[in-house]
Amino acid sequence: MPALPQLSAPAKDTPTFSPSKVSVIFVLGGPGAGKGTQCDKIVEDYGFTHLSAGDLLREEQDRKDSQFGDLIKEYIKEGTIVPMEITVQLLENAMTANIKEKDGNGRFLIDGFPRKMDQAIRFEEAVCPSKFTLFFDCPEDVMQERLLNRGKTSGRADDNAESIKKRFKTFVETSMPVVNYFEKQGKVVRIPATKGPDEVYAEVKENMGRRGFEEAQ
Repeated sequence: MPALPQLSAPAKDTPTFSPSKVSVIFVLGGPGAGKGTQCDKIVEDYGFTHLSAGDLLREEQDRKDSQFGDLIKEYIKEGTIVPMEITVQLLENAMTANIKEKDGNGRFLIDGFPRKMDQAIRFEEAVCPSKFTLFFDCPEDVMQERLLNRGKTSGRADDNAESIKKRFKTFVETSMPVVNYFEKQGKVVRIPATKGPDEVYAEVKENMGRRGFEEAQ
């Protein structure tokens, strides 16, 4: 792997954003669990801003003069997890830009994050404690079929059988401990994700209401 460029990340006594003003929901699930589809629906109905850690990384790898572009490209190609410092910083930058337009208040769905324990702890300490994690639970065979179908049109380099297997293995080994960690704190909403998108979303809405989130008028 290429060497990680030095990132300036001064230690913080308190997170950048207060959870009394900023609501963060993490969205996790294996590749192809339907996270993006469900996030689109939540954005429309609840007024959240959707931040995809993967999309931010892909944008950064293509950004001219990015010091992290080649590094990110290599990690994505191998199906492994980009170093925490880069992902957390990109998310904080995106949140800061959004909150400036909204008088310091914000609602964020952070999709595909945190994918490792160090990301979870670093984000909650340095950026903002999360309200809870939406976990879309889906078996590997269902996810693989969805991704291979998506790969026919997506143009994404990682929508192929070999990359899918690597991504699922990475998810089980590194992201499931994050789900288990938050579950012990009572901060996980586990949604079975094998049904159609509308049926899955009905369960999402029910759980959003239980957690105190009303649909935007």
